[in-house]
Amino acid sequence: MKNIRFSKVAIALIGSLALVSGGSAYAKHHAEMSSQNVVEKAASTDDFSTLVAAITAADLVTTLSSDGPFTVFAPLNSAFAKLPAGTVETLVKPENKATLTSILTYHVVSGRFKAKDVIGLIKKAPDGVASIPTVQGGILKASMGSDGSLTLTDAKGGMSKVVMADVNQSNGVIHAIDTVVMP
Repeated sequence: MKNIRFSKVAIALIGSLALVSGGSAYAKHHAEMSSQNVVEKAASTDDFSTLVAAITAADLVTTLSSDGPFTVFAPLNSAFAKLPAGTVETLVKPENKATLTSILTYHVVSGRFKAKDVIGLIKKAPDGVASIPTVQGGILKASMGSDGSLTLTDAKGGMSKVVMADVNQSNGVIHAIDTVVMP
């Protein structure tokens, strides 16, 4: 990614949130740092194969494999499957690279951020909603769902839940989400 600059973010984000799906042993296991970077981890996880294909099509592999650190809200394959039929196939075409890059970088925050910090920001916010600047330049809104899950609201009002947090990698942290967020 040649033309996107990663700015430092002055807020703390996602990290130690318990898994919504009930896999707390998995979360505990991933609380320690991995020797893999965020792209290597995504590539080695079947549930992120669509994301990896999109990262490759957008030429973001080198950028997201760099030192970072990055916090990646990584849509699962099931999140991409919620998009209208043909959307992913259209986005990965070379002529749509700029749009794809914008969408993918909307899922990335500069820095390694923990859930406990975001939850703290949510609790401090007068309205219970923390604003999170993304690498793309847009804002994600973080709040606590009625079920206790960390919820992201995108610029279009779409909502996504963090279903797995704290997959710590050498250059950042991955938080799996159940819906693709849109700038």
